[in-house]
Amino acid sequence: MNQFFSITPKGLSLSDIRNIISNRLRLSLSSDSVERINTNRRYLEEKLKNNDQAFYGINTGFGSLCDQKISNEELKKLQINLVISHACGVGKEIELPIVKLMLLLKINALSFGFSGIRLETVEKLIFFFNNDILPVVFESGSLGASGDLAPLAHLSLPLIGEGMVYYQNKKVKSSELLRNLNQEIIELDSKEGLALLNGTQFMAAHATHSYLKLESLFEWSNKIAALSLDAFNCRLSPFDPKPHQLRLYPGQKYCASKISKFLMDSDLVGVKEKSVQDPYSFRCIPQVHGASFDVLNDFSSKLSIEINSVTDNPIVFDDEDEIISAGNFHGQPIALAMDFMAIAAAELGSISERRIYKLISGTRGLPPFLIENPGLNSGFMIAQYTAASLVSKNKILCHPASVDSIESSNGQEDHVSMGSIAGVKLVEVIKNIHSVLSIELLTSAQAMNFRRPRKSSPELERLLSDFRNKIPYIKEDVIMHDLIIKSEKFLLENI
Repeated sequence: MNQFFSITPKGLSLSDIRNIISNRLRLSLSSDSVERINTNRRYLEEKLKNNDQAFYGINTGFGSLCDQKISNEELKKLQINLVISHACGVGKEIELPIVKLMLLLKINALSFGFSGIRLETVEKLIFFFNNDILPVVFESGSLGASGDLAPLAHLSLPLIGEGMVYYQNKKVKSSELLRNLNQEIIELDSKEGLALLNGTQFMAAHATHSYLKLESLFEWSNKIAALSLDAFNCRLSPFDPKPHQLRLYPGQKYCASKISKFLMDSDLVGVKEKSVQDPYSFRCIPQVHGASFDVLNDFSSKLSIEINSVTDNPIVFDDEDEIISAGNFHGQPIALAMDFMAIAAAELGSISERRIYKLISGTRGLPPFLIENPGLNSGFMIAQYTAASLVSKNKILCHPASVDSIESSNGQEDHVSMGSIAGVKLVEVIKNIHSVLSIELLTSAQAMNFRRPRKSSPELERLLSDFRNKIPYIKEDVIMHDLIIKSEKFLLENI
């Protein structure tokens, strides 16, 4: 039986999320969250009784229809219509791990008790999460303002017995699955559809998924770079701490220190036949990797704020006796952060590809394309092409989505963040970086064979030994695709 993680009004840390996802923890609501949700809901119900005041989205239409008053008898129908009408997503289905993160982040946001939602609705979302009932959500449809309306509508459809879900590796109708599991369909009440659809959980889930991947890939980028440094017979002087004390970027100092530690006690450090200077892709690793690392740390700070924010609208303040319509659903902060993160992350792939290029160049005592009998064999020639292709694609994907805005809802929503597009692009950029780093590891491991009998550091030799248990040294041409895929799996399995 999986252990439980208690959702509280204190929110979630990124390490909490990694723990929940990695260890497949089940969720429960703390007593504080239950009390907040119930108190907030009771206040809203009392507020709506015998009250002619218009509250946006609760007893009015949505968007530019905000001045259309809805009768109390039609409030439930209003919320159901909202979910159904907003389920307009198209394109690819998003990855199920991201859907699961959407559920987790929506549950977390609702647990703060400012959304006017009923406890039973939140508990149904928790039931979905705990049983891996993952709604089909599509990639395109959100503008990243007014919340991620279309994706969150698809996330919410199964609550009312609509839409499709994945369950036990099968795609099924939600109504049939709920019936088979003896689960009742939720009848949404006032404000609930709006609470479910308003929010930044599509953007935030893509950002969180990206961060968790990048956190691991960044450490790999330093370790693989260290192996390439040794394989290319580079100097270690650029990693001496003294120059980095004169330019106090934390990431730069961190990366220089990591590289130095990885290469400590390497036989190749003492080789005298070294060039006076090494190419930038080797010599400037602390400056390039370090700059990306600083962006990653800033990204984690902004992401921690986003995932622990109330981002639906209107917000119900029961203590203050106010229902305030504002704009917390606007994704601008996380959109800008994801655009910058994509640029910074892409540089890890860009500099990695340059190191691959140098390693196969037939210089510094290494054979052309790192293969015996070059000419008859092409070796790693086209693996570098693949890396270059991915790096070029990332350059296109790094055009910022957040500089765009298209007016919607008859001008009521006249500035949007396009953060949903920033999130989708960021996920793809990171996939491409993963592949490029896998190719560099494959390349540097091959190059190290031509440095024998000398050895790298004990830590990197352990890495090489583990790698060689999965992927052999290449003596003659083979299908490189298969080895690249194995190298990608090696990175995933050895995080």
